[in-house]
Amino acid sequence: MLLLCRPLHRIRAAGRPPSRCLMNLKELVPALNDFASLSLAESWDNVGLLVEPSPPHAVRTLLLTNDLTEPVMEEAVQKNADLILSYHPPIFAPLKRVTWRTWKERLVVRALEHRIGIYSPHTAYDAVPHGVNNWLSKGLGTCTSVPLHPSTAPSHPTEGTHRVEFCADTTEHLEIVLSKIKDIPEVFCLTTLPVRVDGEEQTRVSLNCSQKALLEVVALLSQDSLLYQRTEILLLQKPLLPHTGMGRLCTLSEPASLSDITERIKSHLKLPHVRLAVGTGKTLDSPVKKAALCAGSGSSVLKGVEADLYLTGEMSHHDVLDAVANGISVILCEHSNTERGFLSELRDTLTIHLQNKINIILSEKDRDPLQVV
Repeated sequence: MLLLCRPLHRIRAAGRPPSRCLMNLKELVPALNDFASLSLAESWDNVGLLVEPSPPHAVRTLLLTNDLTEPVMEEAVQKNADLILSYHPPIFAPLKRVTWRTWKERLVVRALEHRIGIYSPHTAYDAVPHGVNNWLSKGLGTCTSVPLHPSTAPSHPTEGTHRVEFCADTTEHLEIVLSKIKDIPEVFCLTTLPVRVDGEEQTRVSLNCSQKALLEVVALLSQDSLLYQRTEILLLQKPLLPHTGMGRLCTLSEPASLSDITERIKSHLKLPHVRLAVGTGKTLDSPVKKAALCAGSGSSVLKGVEADLYLTGEMSHHDVLDAVANGISVILCEHSNTERGFLSELRDTLTIHLQNKINIILSEKDRDPLQVV
């Protein structure tokens, strides 16, 4: 009877396995974001902390799963997890209510009832150099890889989308033009510099602006034919991040037959079967030198890429037909089978990243919903 009178958090603590330490959720979330910046995720994605118990919230046990299903949630409750890191976001489409009616709503209810947070990185983990696609590429054997769609630096000091530069005689007319430019919204970093052009003293004007402001700046400069002829417009682009982005184009150190590559993939993913489409004019003995891959659903990422092989979880029927017609073989392993194995590697790297402060465990209930029968 005394046990029933203890606060709920004390009851849960009594059932916990010994833990290394703990982290406050407010401390842990920034650490997870540092491991893989959420700014690398695709714009359509829903990443980050999705469910937050009322603070303060101490995290002793973090459960890793590829998909947060109801069996995985019950496992988290039984194992006293304080936070679930679900690779796929369980909340994607906006919820208009949180009731017991649908399984995704029930996940939120159960999480809050048991003070379990939910965090999802999804495509941020696809992009980083130490992420899912890098892990998947290890199944090909020794190879070098580059992103198929490189990521750009999420933050860059340059403001605006375009830079406009022109030279003008230092006259009262120029002062009027500059005054009008300053009145245009979304014009940044307006600078002037004295220069000598063809032996004449002139003023070099440089400014950054948005796409919308560019139209107004050009319209203003076009009123003076001489200024307009001397105008240069540069498109400002953020620098690419090395080894970061969606998908990978892998070049094998030594070519291997399609048959050998297939067996390597099955071994790496611990699968008894995969689906294989052999490219037109190719056989199981055909050499594979370049392989393009994308964990999960790869149709949009792989489309149009020149390679000997496409490796992904799933593709549409017609995208497979297109690849095969172009002489590209395709290996499909089912969506989450190309992702789930990464979690074991993630557990080890996160343990180091978080300085061994919390207990990190893998779900035993998480599995791909499809099976071969």
